[in-house]
Amino acid sequence: MLLAPALSRAQAPNRSDRYAAEVAQAESAARRGARQDAMVRARRVVMAYEQQGAQTSAEYTSAGRAYVLLGSGNAGAIRSALSAFDRAVRADSANLDAQHRIGTLFLEKYNAPEARASFEGMLKRAPNNPDALLGLAQVEEFEGKGTAMVTARKALMTAPAHAGALAFVARLQLDAEAFDSARTTAERAIVADSALMDAWAVLGAQAWVTGDSATYKRALLAATALQPRPAAFLTALAEAAVRQRRYAEAVALAQQAVQYDSASIEALGVLGTTQLRIGQMTEGRAAVERAFALDPFNLWHKNTLDLLDKMRTFTTITKGRFAVVAPVDDAELLSLYIMPLLERAYDSLAVRYGYRAPTPVRLEFFRQHADFSVRTVGLTGLGALGVSFGSLLAMDTPNARERGTFNWGSTAWHELTHAFTLGASAHRVPRWLSEGLSVLEERRANIGWGARTTLPWMLAYRAGRLRNVSQLTDGFMRPRYPEETSFSYYQASLFCEWVELTKGAAALPALLVAYRDGLDTPAVMQRVLGLTMPQVDTQFDAWVKQRFAAELQAVAGSSPTDSSGGDFVRLMQRAVSLIDSQRDSARTMLERAHRAFPSYAGDDGPAWHLARLALLANDTSLAVQMLEQVTSRDETAYGANKLEAELRERRGDLTGAAAAIERLLWVWPYIAGDHEALAILAARQGDHARAIRERRAVIALRPPDLTEARYELARALAAGGDVAAARRELLGILEDAPSYENAQQLLLELRKRGGVR
Repeated sequence: MLLAPALSRAQAPNRSDRYAAEVAQAESAARRGARQDAMVRARRVVMAYEQQGAQTSAEYTSAGRAYVLLGSGNAGAIRSALSAFDRAVRADSANLDAQHRIGTLFLEKYNAPEARASFEGMLKRAPNNPDALLGLAQVEEFEGKGTAMVTARKALMTAPAHAGALAFVARLQLDAEAFDSARTTAERAIVADSALMDAWAVLGAQAWVTGDSATYKRALLAATALQPRPAAFLTALAEAAVRQRRYAEAVALAQQAVQYDSASIEALGVLGTTQLRIGQMTEGRAAVERAFALDPFNLWHKNTLDLLDKMRTFTTITKGRFAVVAPVDDAELLSLYIMPLLERAYDSLAVRYGYRAPTPVRLEFFRQHADFSVRTVGLTGLGALGVSFGSLLAMDTPNARERGTFNWGSTAWHELTHAFTLGASAHRVPRWLSEGLSVLEERRANIGWGARTTLPWMLAYRAGRLRNVSQLTDGFMRPRYPEETSFSYYQASLFCEWVELTKGAAALPALLVAYRDGLDTPAVMQRVLGLTMPQVDTQFDAWVKQRFAAELQAVAGSSPTDSSGGDFVRLMQRAVSLIDSQRDSARTMLERAHRAFPSYAGDDGPAWHLARLALLANDTSLAVQMLEQVTSRDETAYGANKLEAELRERRGDLTGAAAAIERLLWVWPYIAGDHEALAILAARQGDHARAIRERRAVIALRPPDLTEARYELARALAAGGDVAAARRELLGILEDAPSYENAQQLLLELRKRGGVR
């Protein structure tokens, strides 16, 4: 095949790269959105390379670039690109451009280890190479590490005008809701390279998020000049909208991007995954399938499609305002509890926030945490328990985690709260405040639910390791140490408490309305609280120190890394060491520790140990009192609730015993004996509705003697006055076991009552 004139000129003598001009034009066409032109030119280069080979390292590099352009939906082209780049490096080990392209291609195809190795190899030859440092920063972001910003700034220290590094830093700042910094950095990137679409995309996204229409129009015009049908620009906006939790708007932006470029893998991926997040399951799957067909290396899309296949086996139970989607073995059991809870939550939140979330609300349960993680972010490894996309919630089933580490009731309440706070603010509430409100609502929902004061949090607060309110976004988005995110959840909830205590119940929904109106955080605080951000920081800090004065004093002398200091810590260590040998001394120390830090209720706290000592002394009254200190503050205290239920029943406190079992079911609902115990207690108190629910729960757990379990349900239904339902259950039993005498006898008794014919 004859080469095009441009490529022929590139073959003239003394040219080190015969393919450079044509591949550069192909890449330029691709950037403009002229896909067909780009493909034609790239094929010319590839055909010439495959016929004539390469004579230099540069020619291998150009061939690899051409293969990359042909890689959409073509795994063979990607492999050929890697091969060409590898040959370029073998031909000239100083060809850092080829090595950089290897790392970039590996990262684009989700192979972070190989990408890292390529960039680190570059740095061995050229320490502080800005392209290699930027590549490492991108790998770290992909891996979810918190060091991406630091590494990118190292690149800028070497090359302050590196447009790519500036655009990357600007996007990280945008993701962290540092909007002013994002704009400034994006403008610097544009000054460095006004033809860099990434820079205009970040500037446009920042302007779109903050409502700066003039800057947005400027960015859009510049992007359109670079790419007449600016699919890449709109895709970047859609991604920014997703990160700001503005999912419906993200779908609209991604749809427009796909209209501009129906073969854009990025646009199709954002469209499909976001549609899935808002419950558009059929449309979302179709878009992800199209994206995956174009890029079969994409782990996000493959994982998502695999999960959607698995979810086809799930059961959907719809009742009232909610639809529960769960594995078959979990759906019936979990729905018995979660649907009434969510109905109660919906009514409570609607009153508090003056907003009604769109219904039906879809709640998806996942038995494998990896599946929940894929549903949320496309990859495994997410540490959260649940997520809210508005009226679509997703979370782990209780047995996706180890027993005693997860309260599935408070998690569901937390995620539903997001549906209200996001909706009431038009999805503009910052993450830190939305999370704080959700944690606060957990504490309102049930006794013991929601984050509470812990020893590590108190140590961190006293040591000054927590952010001010004005910096809480960084505590979520850029934590400095592993525990900072969880600490920030609790701190944000305390801020919400402080607002309500000082400004009244109407202040919290007023904050959401202010964000809905487009105000930024300083303006929101000024409007609703009448305070500047420095005043908010100062007054909130003073309130925390006053509220936790006893606890802060108790940990005086301690540090987050040294638990040997502080009266409380020393007392606990000494008391625990004496429990088995000197009980009276241990009890005295534990009582002092409890007075010093009364709000601490962990399973290593004084109240739990005092309960143990009380039991050893046969003082069940004190044991119950101490256990109540634990169960009223620790939402995952399965063992403490179990023991409290037993002691209360022994003391004749049936109501208290039932309440304790009810609490432990929100920690672990999979033990049939717990349900049977609660059914008996409920029946003894005349609480027939609860007894019926518990009998249904036993059946949902598929007990060995299913016939007996169904018979007990029939008895409970009859006792509750639903004779027709009891008769139906009995007839069902007798169909499977015609000679089952208990069922026959109860059926006769019901007929004698005259309630059923």
